Amino acid sequence: MVLDASDVDEPTMAATAAEVGFSETAFVVPFDNGDLGVRYFSPRTEVPFCGHATIATAVAYAQHHGVGDLQLRTQAGPVSVSTRTAHDGSVTATLVSVTPRTAPIPEAGLAELLSALRWSAADLDPELPPRATYAGAWHPVIAAATRSRLAELVYDMSALADLMHHNGWATVNLVWRQSPYVFHVRNPFPPGGIVEDPATGAAAAALGGYLRELALVPVPATLRVHQGQDMGRPSTITVDVPAEPSSGIAVTGTAVPL
Repeated sequence: MVLDASDVDEPTMAATAAEVGFSETAFVVPFDNGDLGVRYFSPRTEVPFCGHATIATAVAYAQHHGVGDLQLRTQAGPVSVSTRTAHDGSVTATLVSVTPRTAPIPEAGLAELLSALRWSAADLDPELPPRATYAGAWHPVIAAATRSRLAELVYDMSALADLMHHNGWATVNLVWRQSPYVFHVRNPFPPGGIVEDPATGAAAAALGGYLRELALVPVPATLRVHQGQDMGRPSTITVDVPAEPSSGIAVTGTAVPL
């Protein structure tokens, strides 16, 4: 991330993100009142909100300015973030998303999505219905019936990128439910030029909203979302789902310098 991008124009942001090559690069513009404007660029496109880049930005900001509360201005809306120091000296951050929501995926669109993923209807968990989900960016939730189905990620990158661009989807949130509160996920991100995200906080927040809206988990609830194991970059995201339907979803994590 760039912690002060006040003098960086949009083409430079896009070119920098392409050169860095990470899933997203965050560019921060401080405001006089202490708020932080944040824009997120993947190697190929700008996204309205990115959870893991928000967590990383907050951790890096705290390391330079001290822990505390931050108010971010994102293209998805205002996002609050708090940071704190753990017993081992590391810094963790918790963001609260914008109000989440879900939308049905039309039958033809779902068939096209499964075809691009090289999945079949038999691969799906019938207890977790496909939905488009939102908590700052849109992510379809597609639930695998087995862990082995999730572990095999071989998809048509061009077809999936075109479909996602057409629908305005940031990533596809492929999930497998290990237990009521524990999920394993993978997030293809071909529109950004990335085969797969190692951690996707925005999708994790959207998943929490999806589970609450469809009454698929008793609320309030705390979820553990495991991501990145199958690509050798494991991460664990803590998702707190409040009972109030209009409340944002809290996502907690830390950051690793690269």
